[in-house]
Amino acid sequence: MTHTRLRTPAAFLFGTLLFAVSTLAQSHPAAPVSPYGGTTVEEIIARVNDQIITRSDYDRALKDMDQEAHEHGASMQEISEGHKGLLRTLIDQQLWLSKGKELSITGDTELIKKLNEIRKQYNMESMEDLEKAAKDQGVSWEDFKANIRNGIITQLVMRQQVGEKVQITPGEVARYYEQHQQEYVRQESIHLSEILVSASAANGDQPDPAVLAAAKAKADDIEAKLHAGGDFSQLARTFSDGSTASEGGDLGDYKPGALAKVLEEATFPLKDGQFTAPIQTRQGYVILKVIKHTPGGVPPLADVEEQVEEAYYMSKMEPAIRAYLTTMREEAYVEVAPGYADTGASPRQIKPVYSAYVPPSGKKKKKVERTRYRETTHTFRQKGSQAVPPPEAAETAPKGKKGKVEPVNLTTMKPGKKEKIRYGKSPQETLPSAAKASTEDAGAVQTASNTTPEPVNPLEPTRPTQKTRFSERAKVAKSVKKGSPGAPKLDPDAPPPPDAAEVADRQTQSAPLGLGGNRAKKKKTKATTVGQKTRLAEKNKKPVAPVQNPSDVPPAPAPVPKQ
Repeated sequence: MTHTRLRTPAAFLFGTLLFAVSTLAQSHPAAPVSPYGGTTVEEIIARVNDQIITRSDYDRALKDMDQEAHEHGASMQEISEGHKGLLRTLIDQQLWLSKGKELSITGDTELIKKLNEIRKQYNMESMEDLEKAAKDQGVSWEDFKANIRNGIITQLVMRQQVGEKVQITPGEVARYYEQHQQEYVRQESIHLSEILVSASAANGDQPDPAVLAAAKAKADDIEAKLHAGGDFSQLARTFSDGSTASEGGDLGDYKPGALAKVLEEATFPLKDGQFTAPIQTRQGYVILKVIKHTPGGVPPLADVEEQVEEAYYMSKMEPAIRAYLTTMREEAYVEVAPGYADTGASPRQIKPVYSAYVPPSGKKKKKVERTRYRETTHTFRQKGSQAVPPPEAAETAPKGKKGKVEPVNLTTMKPGKKEKIRYGKSPQETLPSAAKASTEDAGAVQTASNTTPEPVNPLEPTRPTQKTRFSERAKVAKSVKKGSPGAPKLDPDAPPPPDAAEVADRQTQSAPLGLGGNRAKKKKTKATTVGQKTRLAEKNKKPVAPVQNPSDVPPAPAPVPKQ
């Protein structure tokens, strides 16, 4: 199981203290004298990216460091080491703030919470009271908030960029505890609470025996209630006459030798939760309860696991923070004034280089070699290239052995004089020489042997190919079969020709329409029926023969007998 610790103890901010009081507690190198005269208003001793550290910032930090060292009883060696690393601490602080600005960490929400905690700690009703208290101590309210904000931004950046990447495991904690057991050896101690029944006289004399007897009776009654299961802290708040009654009688921790002999002999043998009988003292009768009895020696890991994890986490956190600060120094711009030393400087960080001003020189024109057109449609004179003579120059080229024409290196030919060309006049000397005129028989029939291609003038633009209409590209002659050698090539992107249905739809769509639909007058069709009209029902009926008189019907013929 892996644990990631994101705590912010006091040791976690070993290099991020902010300072707010000014003094000149140490001698500083003299400020450089300006060649222009005058007095320096504020000396800049370091530049970190777009921020500066001034002499007054350094002095405020120095006085605050000395004051804190004296309060904690630090030795002179520790104070001297702190002075040497003071500038490094200030530069580190600016690096953390620059990284916080880069990560868009403002700390506004955390600042409000922190100010509210300080207000509650000192029992103040509003923020105005806290601001007034800060001003009464000679501290600017804006500086006070800025110092707290800078500390919050430093903690957040440190936690995000370094703390989240440092992980510890239970196995590593156990091994660390085995190697540092002597650091956790503790002396035996007890945590006590009291219920005091006062019986002392007002003038400090011996108390009256009747008062002592009444106090003894009251103490015995309280002891009986404790044996009956009464709450010790609640009984202390109700019946105790001591100053700790409001706190439930809590007295704190005591080690051997810190208590009176009679009290020590009565309490140290007890276990957690046990209490003594009423003990007579100068103030009266007191009942003591052992809240926690801590034995001496090396404690088990389970009892000090949180402390061991904290110590091991810090042992890995401090080098990680220093390595990250070194990386930030190498990526940032840090400049320290002469006479001050940055003990955390990296050999690979950027160092500014100053030089005398040199005016920019004029631009040199590029040397362009002029080339001339040589009597060919494809070859120009280029430096360092071998040119092949044109076909018409092969006749005059020198012939080597066996009649072979040797190549001519045009780069060795002289370019000739530069010709001045007037506006509107074509060049005369730079044009290629005209080909030899050839005679042609007007009546002769041209064959493949006597047909020569017409020379092309490279200076004349080529005639563009004639474009065809889109509709003509899609048509294919009916006499030529599609795909045969004589068939024209179709455009693959051309749409197919419209069929009869599409032609009819186009005609319908192209008919004129008005606001109410088709307004065009339709022509009345002529009647095609000639003669008398008959109904359709009568057309399908068969004609019925008229009924005749029976007398008019001729008799049926007689049957012919069979032979």
